[in-house]
Amino acid sequence: MVLSILLGNELDRWSMWIFLLIWIFAVPYNIPGQRHQKEDALDILKERFASGEINQKEYEERKAIIEKK
Repeated sequence: MVLSILLGNELDRWSMWIFLLIWIFAVPYNIPGQRHQKEDALDILKERFASGEINQKEYEERKAIIEKK
């Protein structure tokens, strides 16, 4: 009886640690409130083009400038 209680608690502890490690390393970075990768200039430019803030000519000109750097 006592042995099963001790083993059960140990199993719970190991399960908690495994879950915590999976959560830290396997959760995608783009979830709000979580770590996320910094966007580079080209990503921002693509978003602005997709949203219609800039036209195709402006997009291509700015993309050429960014790729030269």
